[in-house]
Amino acid sequence: MMHMAKKKNNRKVRFTGFVLVLLFILVLIQACASQGEKTSSGNDSGGKPQIPTVLNYGYIGTTKENLPGGAEGWGFYKGIIQEELKKYGINEVKLTAFPNGPDLSESLISGRLDFGNLGDTPAILARSTGAKTRLIGQTVIDNIGYLIGKKNGPKTLEELKGKTVATQKGSFHHRYLAGLLKENNITDVKIIHMLRVDGEAALARGEIDAMTNTGIYALAQIEQGYPLIDDASKHPHLLGTNATVVSEEYLKKFPDFPKVWNEARLKALNDLKAKPEEYYAFLAKLNNTTVDKIKEASPISSIKEEPFTDEGIKRMEGTKKFLIEEKLAEKDFDISQWILKQ
Repeated sequence: MMHMAKKKNNRKVRFTGFVLVLLFILVLIQACASQGEKTSSGNDSGGKPQIPTVLNYGYIGTTKENLPGGAEGWGFYKGIIQEELKKYGINEVKLTAFPNGPDLSESLISGRLDFGNLGDTPAILARSTGAKTRLIGQTVIDNIGYLIGKKNGPKTLEELKGKTVATQKGSFHHRYLAGLLKENNITDVKIIHMLRVDGEAALARGEIDAMTNTGIYALAQIEQGYPLIDDASKHPHLLGTNATVVSEEYLKKFPDFPKVWNEARLKALNDLKAKPEEYYAFLAKLNNTTVDKIKEASPISSIKEEPFTDEGIKRMEGTKKFLIEEKLAEKDFDISQWILKQ
């Protein structure tokens, strides 16, 4: 009898142990499932999207320092922007330079960039094809396009008839040139695509008759004796504006980004305004030129404090209208719906 009682007690112990193990397994499975749901959703315990720790920014430029100009470049150079972004968990900003706007747009659309600053024309052209971007600022609204002739070549618009002109197709250079030729009823001009460096070399060799250029690069050509045929300062409606655009995909991860970015940029702008000579020296070194040329080509006064101005939006509207009318843009859209203000 004692043997049988002992046997029953052993079975009871084993059964109790089995139940405890089963309960432990069930608790563990439930915990793993909850953790899996949290990870797959990409949300924190508060249900808010997690902001990526790395921000990918694109800009137009070819400087050796891998920095843009303007308030953005100064902010990155001084660490002002990085300091502001760290408050939101962004520990690194990857800067990528592009030779022109269409290349930057392509990277933004493909997801390699989160946002970028480029000319209004390529930004508009990308949006017209259905690119999922939002416009969050116009940092500059008076970019001047220059039309430079070859030495001993054409010096007037009339003399361009039957000639070859190089421009960066799809950029604000292209919009300026196309608008200029249309206004002057000059139709028999061969327009070819060339990036700035290639265009400058081709012009020097006399392989093209003229080219579009901007900023210090155009001023340097004029100083070297290349004739200035025209520039957009004579035609305010042909001035270019800058566009800061962010992908809609990134906005899903960081909905407040436009406000955060514009506040950080303004903080950098206020800092450079307090140190104008230091800023001009920084920009001169960045572009391997003199402070005097920088002051002429990129004055601090041209940098806007507000993300948007009525004048800037009006110019962008004019550019979009021209691109649609000339069938350079695929489809019309409402710029007011593209703009994202916070």
